Amino acid sequence: MNNLSEFALNLGYPGVLLVSFIASTLIPFSNEIVVMAMPALGYETWGIVAWATAGGYLGSLTNYWVGIKGTDFFFARWVKIKPERWEQAEKALQRWGNWALFFVWLPVIGDPLAVVAGAFKIDWRTFSFWVILGKALRFIVLLGIVDWLQ
Repeated sequence: MNNLSEFALNLGYPGVLLVSFIASTLIPFSNEIVVMAMPALGYETWGIVAWATAGGYLGSLTNYWVGIKGTDFFFARWVKIKPERWEQAEKALQRWGNWALFFVWLPVIGDPLAVVAGAFKIDWRTFSFWVILGKALRFIVLLGIVDWLQ
């Protein structure tokens, strides 16, 4: 476990929000260890889902704003999307429409998908609905698996 994960676990719910935010931006990081460790530390499943979903949504919303603002946005100067990831995300949105945003939580393509949604100027309410739904269900399933394994 890395230092950020340990720090997040010490913070409790705000910590899972923090790591979920970071993991949902274009910064490479995984929040699964923290999310999966929290029930064993006595945290409530629905609290974990709520805080992790909020952090994940805020991270994806940051990516969305990068897409809207382009390279003028301060965050875009430090984090770049590989052209092939951009193309994959663009094709997914063009093929599947707005409901493709449900899959923003997926590794590799999810973060660029949020940026492309911003670049395509998809309505933020539509973006928010699909992203929150996808992320919440992801955490519910993940924590359900943790519960089943215990």
